[in-house]
Amino acid sequence: MELGIGMFGDLHIDSKTGYTQTPQQRMSEIIEEVKLMDEIGLDFFGIGEHHRPDYAVSSPEIILAALSTVTKNIKLGSAVSVISSTDPVKLYQDFASVDNLSNGRAEIMAGRGSFIESFPLFGYDLNDYDALFDEKLRLLLDLNNNEVINWRGNFRMPIINQSVYPKPVQEKLPIWIAVGGTKSSIVRAATLGLPIIFAIIGGNPADFNYLFEIYKQVYIENGHDIKTMQIGVHMHSFFGEDSEKVAEEYFPIYGAQMNRIGASRGWPKYTKPQFDYGRSTNGHLIVGDASLAVDRILKYQEMFGLTRFSAHMDVGAPNHLDMMKSIEIFGKDILPKVKEATK
Repeated sequence: MELGIGMFGDLHIDSKTGYTQTPQQRMSEIIEEVKLMDEIGLDFFGIGEHHRPDYAVSSPEIILAALSTVTKNIKLGSAVSVISSTDPVKLYQDFASVDNLSNGRAEIMAGRGSFIESFPLFGYDLNDYDALFDEKLRLLLDLNNNEVINWRGNFRMPIINQSVYPKPVQEKLPIWIAVGGTKSSIVRAATLGLPIIFAIIGGNPADFNYLFEIYKQVYIENGHDIKTMQIGVHMHSFFGEDSEKVAEEYFPIYGAQMNRIGASRGWPKYTKPQFDYGRSTNGHLIVGDASLAVDRILKYQEMFGLTRFSAHMDVGAPNHLDMMKSIEIFGKDILPKVKEATK
């Protein structure tokens, strides 16, 4: 099983003064954090796309291009690229460029995104939400699978007898589909035989089991080889040397971000009991020491048949030094034990 880290590039916001960290500072920290991930042997890193004042990164491929020059082994991908509101041709070119810079380590995680700001920003109608995703995904796959493109759709002019450059170092760019709980997205990914990653960021993870089974059934029914099936989860995670201490220190940071997001969505105030339940045996948060993390990751690997686990580690923008410590624990204390148990 592959183990890695996903980030959204959250900016730290001081709870007392309201001062917001600059994107420049956060990007610099991300570079240092991913260099450490690479040095300690994590398998992959993913960075999200957002167009909001509380996130630093609007173009994952720019950060990944910078990271490609200071890392050697770690896979570098988006988490996610909001393909509904982007141009698949430009997206493919950008990630092919990252693939060349990184000597074949780029991958795309395509999703519809957890926020909608990109739609009006780039001139798309939210009424076309699903149709845009479906059409642009299929164009992206066409670009990835064919040398010469002949393509027609409903949302852009046709492409006739054209090739796209540069070509990636890899024969094809790995393209993952990121989903929440939308059945149509899961069925689409399985039908196309694409790797899938489920964002489990609330509730009891066991309740997602039927969605994994839908994916597996449709994947097999469409003639795809079960030996090549790739399934991952993305879960909010943070690690320290003492479970209770790291939970106590992380709750105000995590809760503040949940409340910022919730304010725009009509959510009630995020509470400590919610956080504690999330950390419980049946919860969605993997916040604690290495032993707790190993047990939880192995539990979900067995439950879902995982080939990839992504720890979403920067929710609320913890202190950079605490992030570095969490990454170090993940790479040195958690990864080896999980790898040994899943040989």
